[in-house]
Amino acid sequence: MTSSRTTSGGRREVAGADGPWSTAWELLLPAAAAPARRRGRALQSALREAVRTGRLTAGTRLPSSRELAADLGVSRGLVTEAYEQLTAEGYLRSDRGSGTWVGDAARAGARTARNLAPRTPGVLVDFRPGTPDLSLFPRAAWAAAHKSVLARLPHRALGYPDPRGLPELRTALASLLTRRRGVVADPERLVVCSGVTQATSLLGYVLNRRGIRTVGVEDPGSPEHGGVFTSVGLTTAPLPLDGEGLAMEPLRRSGVRAVMTTPAHQFPSGIAYSARRRGELLEWARSVDGLIVEDDYDGDFRYDRAPVGALQGLDPEHVAYSGSVSKSLAPGLRLGWLLVPRELTDEVVDRKRAMDLGNPALDQALLADLIDRGGYDRQLRRCQRAYRERRDAVVGALAEHFPGTEVSGIAAGLHIIARLPERYGPEELFLARAARAGVGVRPLSAHATARTADPGVWLVLGYAHLTPSDIARGVASLAREPATG
Repeated sequence: MTSSRTTSGGRREVAGADGPWSTAWELLLPAAAAPARRRGRALQSALREAVRTGRLTAGTRLPSSRELAADLGVSRGLVTEAYEQLTAEGYLRSDRGSGTWVGDAARAGARTARNLAPRTPGVLVDFRPGTPDLSLFPRAAWAAAHKSVLARLPHRALGYPDPRGLPELRTALASLLTRRRGVVADPERLVVCSGVTQATSLLGYVLNRRGIRTVGVEDPGSPEHGGVFTSVGLTTAPLPLDGEGLAMEPLRRSGVRAVMTTPAHQFPSGIAYSARRRGELLEWARSVDGLIVEDDYDGDFRYDRAPVGALQGLDPEHVAYSGSVSKSLAPGLRLGWLLVPRELTDEVVDRKRAMDLGNPALDQALLADLIDRGGYDRQLRRCQRAYRERRDAVVGALAEHFPGTEVSGIAAGLHIIARLPERYGPEELFLARAARAGVGVRPLSAHATARTADPGVWLVLGYAHLTPSDIARGVASLAREPATG
């Protein structure tokens, strides 16, 4: 039990309160000083935290409500209510006639939240691909759309959405994709997703349910594709490329009936599938009643001519088309789309509903507004100008500092393939050189199952997120670093 007295300074002290209760009592003083309307909740929160963190250990007997109220200078009712609430929650236990005790159900939780977002510690200039320039995000246009949408969005639109997405966004996307990418876009078969990763996961799940166990993937290709298919129980079959795209004979021999492709700008090789290869791939899909999954990850960004239209426009019943705003706006928005063949639409929608009930309605409404008002087209033009300049900068810097470097692939996208002459190799030595210089690079071998016999150094260099001055500084740093440590 405790008793209290008032010091000459007016502070109330607890007599006989030692050990954990004395320490925890100090934690309750700020709660007692909280404004009257919030004092009850503040007291409950402080007492709960003292138990959760172990400042009040299991088995500690608490003073009576009358004594604690007197010690803290609050009403007895507040303390009684706090004891009752925390007893109901399991933090305290109360035995009639024997007082209130700290229970043993609570355990301390983690005190800090870790950030698992991709990071590149120790890298001064990072040429690894995959990231757009996030400073180009149209903050003013997005804020204006936010204000406009909230002013007119009906209350019902904030309820559980159609799992396919808001009708206004599906309609806007269908018009945009038909106009810019040449797809056959029926809004009823368009599903708004959390990026291409979720679109791939949805398709993989449905294919698995239909008895397809293996999906072909490009080799070299995006490692993310294989990981997503594996997560839904599928295996992947790496399929080689030739100068026109996915090599047909290995595809036919593989026995797969579904294949993941990037025909507009193959990742990472940078080639565009030839017209002949696109036709051959569609004939293959029809002959095996198969499915081509088209990842149009950066199809809007072509710098030497108008972009080649999407493969899906040639046969929407054998091609599932996916894309996102990750390269044009920001990957953190987690907004993308999937155009599904008619036969698969209901199953994909059912799976989307089971996964998350649909994407956030407000974000969808904002993107629809941005598209309808022309803001998205303006953003694409802005990005295209910046990325073309940066591609020219990296090509020029390589020619200056690494003479003889060959840049392959079409003038498009957010990365290039650079083959440095043999004298800069071998690859392991060059990568060590880059690490010492604080320059992040990725070898082409990281995207392939088999290494090339070419003795040169093949690099996949991203540039969209770097300014021209960063590009020049990074390439110059590589050139200055000695070949050996």
